[in-house]
Order: sequence, then structure tokens, then C-alpha cells
Amino acid sequence: MVERDGPDVTACERCPALVESRSRIVNGVGPDDAALLFVGEAPGANEDAEGEPFVGRSGTVLDDALRDAGLARADVRITNCVRCRPPENRDPHVEELDNCADFLEREIEFVDPDLIVTLGKVPGERLLDRSVAVTKEAGSVVDARLGGASRRVLVCLHPAATLYDRSQREAFDAAIAKAADLAGVSTDGGGGQSRLGDY
Repeated sequence: MVERDGPDVTACERCPALVESRSRIVNGVGPDDAALLFVGEAPGANEDAEGEPFVGRSGTVLDDALRDAGLARADVRITNCVRCRPPENRDPHVEELDNCADFLEREIEFVDPDLIVTLGKVPGERLLDRSVAVTKEAGSVVDARLGGASRRVLVCLHPAATLYDRSQREAFDAAIAKAADLAGVSTDGGGGQSRLGDY
């Protein structure tokens, strides 16, 4: 049985291993009409404990990059391909990604973002339905059919990649800055108007 409230999932038992591993379902956070939607892979231990995507060290990296691009976490929507923590923080299995796919599609359709940013290899490959060389493709924008419409998807590194390899930080920050620019946000006061408000 699955219960939903808007794009949120309040009950789901499709994946027995994830049901056993999780302490809660971790839904997306942020405005329902956000211009930018960030999509990660799956909740980790911190996310499972706090009930919010991208907290802990990875979340701090993302928050810092957003701030440098003229955004706050509260201005964007952040979600994951899978809403329950896999055991031992392993990658979600294909069937688990499949089981959660309609929840993500529903969220994309509900939020109707101007731009989707994939954080890491798994969401990049999932949403673009092809192999993605994240390091080489970081910052590239692709059109994809998602949530019932043609949408722009920007490929980005996972923030954790910058913790393991500091040389990746520049590419990560540049991709986030490009996402903010494409959404009409500018730190220099220029640029177009967006749904994100004035700064």
C-alpha cells in the first residue's frame, strides 16, 4: 500500500530491504514551485536520521555552493531517486530505483521546475536513461522527457565527490553556478527575473 500527500510518500513497502533498513521515508524538501530541482541518489545515515535529503557533510558542500551562487537551500527543491536508506549506504538496486520511479516522476510533474540538476552518476543515468560520465559531463545541459514534459537537465557531480577529491570542487561549484544562472539568478544584480525572488 502506498499513501501520498501531494508529491510526498507517507507509506510504502515496495522494497523489503529498504523498509527494513530505513527509519523513515525521506521526501523532497523545498518549495512546491521551485525553479530548481536537485535530484540525488538515496538517503544516507544522516538523511535517514533527520528526514531531509542532503544533510551532513555533503549537505554542507551543497549549501555552500548554493550560497556562493546567490541561493539558499530554502529557495530550491531537493529530493532523491529513492526515498529510503539502502542498507549500509549501498547504491540502490535497479528494482529499487524502478519501484520509486513513479514517485520521482510525480514530484517532477508537481514542482514543474525550470531546471533539474542531477547530483551524481545514479540520478544522471536514471533521468537521462543512458551512461553518464559525470566528471566529463559536469555542467552540461540535456533535454529529457520527464514528468510529462520536455525538461532541461544539468549534469552535476555529487557533493561528496568534492570531499574525496578536492580537485573536483571547482567543477562542482561551476555547475551549481551555471544552474543558478539558467534559472535566472545572478549574484551581480543582473540577469533575468525568476521564481526564486530578489536577493
